[in-house]
Amino acid sequence: MPDSPYADLDRPPLSETALTRALVRPGALWTSVRVVERTGSTNADLARTVRENPAEGAVLVAEEQVAGRGRLGRPWSAPPRSGLTFSMLLRPDAPPARQGWLALLTGLAAASAVRRIAEVDVRLKWPNDLMVGERKLAGILAERADHAVIVGMGLNVSMRREELPVDRATSLAIENAACTDRDPLLRGILREIETRYRDWVAAGGDPDASGLRAAYLAWSSTVGQEVRVELPGDRVLTGLATGVDASGHLLVRDRDGEHALSAGDVVHVRPHTVTENGAAR
Repeated sequence: MPDSPYADLDRPPLSETALTRALVRPGALWTSVRVVERTGSTNADLARTVRENPAEGAVLVAEEQVAGRGRLGRPWSAPPRSGLTFSMLLRPDAPPARQGWLALLTGLAAASAVRRIAEVDVRLKWPNDLMVGERKLAGILAERADHAVIVGMGLNVSMRREELPVDRATSLAIENAACTDRDPLLRGILREIETRYRDWVAAGGDPDASGLRAAYLAWSSTVGQEVRVELPGDRVLTGLATGVDASGHLLVRDRDGEHALSAGDVVHVRPHTVTENGAAR
């Protein structure tokens, strides 16, 4: 049965019925969960439904994504059922200037759930990567569609070393995770996102009143490090990552002062320690 989803017993299919029963309920954020065998991009598919189905909380999961995109339009792919590839439709009642926190919120929630369920030491690399050490475990892409925001995630679960797209990637299986069952992982991630999202929306998108910024900084592997940031226009900024501002921008200090960055590829150069007077060295 080469075409059967049960052909690889290490990678069983997800059950749309079971996920719907667990996550969709009166008063919940998640209003529908759909699982498809194969698609180009879950973000693109959900974006096309925004006007047809305006309800917040739709979740689309793909067992295989053949035209997935990361940041800056980079291609992203994985073997069928080797990871969690899903997108969510959100309509946050928060000022647009604060909606940059959605990708960071999703990363924080996912890292928290993965650490709890899989027992892997996951950290957050600004703006949208889940890392184990300096190896990428998951990526997040948030895009505006009409008046909604589509947030997509790709998490490597059972990928083997020879299946990794780049050397600096990893998977839960490679990291000897306590759990590589995609069903409880997806349930845990979506429940954690719902909790943090509701707190953030209730605070009007304020990252401090909701506790989001403090929690994110506690999990960040970027803040406190010397970084090299590749910026649009072939520019490069090197300095100390000192924090994240109220809009979710990375703060980097160099000899010319502090810069707030809304986008850029971050490379961790070396960690800094902080002295008793608060100075980095």
